[in-house]
Amino acid sequence: MDNRNDVWRAVDLHRERLIALSDRVWGMPEVCYTEARSVAEHTAELKAQGFRVTENVAGIPTAVMGEAGEGGPVIAILGEYDALPGLSQAAGVASHQPVEAGGHGHGCGHNLLGSGAMLAATALKTWLEDNGIKGRVRYYGCPAEEGGAAKAFMVRSGAFDDADIAITWHPSNWWEVTPPLSLANTRADFSFTGRTSHAAATPHLGRSALDAVELMNVGVNYMREHMPSDARIHYAMLDAGGIAPNVVQAKARVRYSIRAADLPTMHELVQRVKKVAEGAALMTETQVEVRIVSAVANILANTPLEQGLQQIIEDLGPPAFDDADRSFARDIQKTLSSKEIGAAFHSIGFDETDAALADFTVPLDAKRNPMIGSTDVGDVSWVVPTVQVHSPTVAIGTPFHTWQVVAQGKTPAAHKAMVQAAKAMAALGARAFTDPELIATAKADLEKRTRRTPYVCPIPDNVGPPLDMSRG
Repeated sequence: MDNRNDVWRAVDLHRERLIALSDRVWGMPEVCYTEARSVAEHTAELKAQGFRVTENVAGIPTAVMGEAGEGGPVIAILGEYDALPGLSQAAGVASHQPVEAGGHGHGCGHNLLGSGAMLAATALKTWLEDNGIKGRVRYYGCPAEEGGAAKAFMVRSGAFDDADIAITWHPSNWWEVTPPLSLANTRADFSFTGRTSHAAATPHLGRSALDAVELMNVGVNYMREHMPSDARIHYAMLDAGGIAPNVVQAKARVRYSIRAADLPTMHELVQRVKKVAEGAALMTETQVEVRIVSAVANILANTPLEQGLQQIIEDLGPPAFDDADRSFARDIQKTLSSKEIGAAFHSIGFDETDAALADFTVPLDAKRNPMIGSTDVGDVSWVVPTVQVHSPTVAIGTPFHTWQVVAQGKTPAAHKAMVQAAKAMAALGARAFTDPELIATAKADLEKRTRRTPYVCPIPDNVGPPLDMSRG
């Protein structure tokens, strides 16, 4: 039974309302756990569309869930709406023009992500009602993907326990099934406490917390030679102890992001970094306190869902871009380096062309050299069979977390790509509702992948969502 045309028509029925939602959220960029206005917009739209709404999911004020339908399988559609700091930028302008100096911006396209996911969920709701099919579709409004690990807390709370499959998407350079590659990641604060003193008259009486931070950083940098080549460690100084050089700094704090290809390797690296911090405290006669801020798992693949989604995106085809879309994309490409554009093509194993927007479908078996980050979608993928689609919302070569992404966040090309992603997700959801074998094989695939290493949330049980994270 091929239901794709019906569900695609349902996407088109709701597209203008959800495009408008995306544009409104673009205009109110809010960072990690502060997405009060954005979640209010999403909640209002869920209620307007007739979803049963649950707010404050997992005790997070900016997380929401909407459910529609009765009985049958539960299909989860994951959305996001958090922005990034310091990326304020005017829309539709191919030059750096901040709207607000130092302001925030949707530099990862999550205004599109959340609205596109809700568009898919809304279309599935309409399709279920029109066809009298048993099943429940859920939209999960997930905040704080950028470093806050909200989905990990939502998973830990049991919010996904009865979901059968999870589907999501992300803005991208490409039209493709998202490669199931990401790094497990822990963010931890290392706070050192020493003893203040006059740096000239009585330096011998002081114990510098800043010295401890600097020695820790040196120790971790030496450790890089002796860790897996695909692991990553970065740090940022949150508190250097003050601005007075003639005072021995008694307090200092550094935040580390520790990434690895899988959870066991990440946990091992975290312990090694902790030992370096303890060594730095020993050398400086200070004390160190370690606080886990957030953590996420790596993504698990799911072959049945990926193959099913690939067939859909091949049949659906990429967004239908026009000359105006390509013209603006070329203007954006003029702000990029040839290396950035070349690296984008290289990431999917393609030779570089003069294409400005992706008007082709990347094969599932493309010989990739991907650029890998981290995402809390990984935690969902360990407990629910999960798949993602990439849709080309930006000019080829656009690096994410940049003003160029913000500039393209309200363009007609981005809207077309968002709608196309919604159609792909909705079609896969419709197939799952009518094909029990797809859900069964997806669950079997997940069970096989987690048999030896069952999921354990990487965040300690005594650590709650860092709702004040925007303040460091």
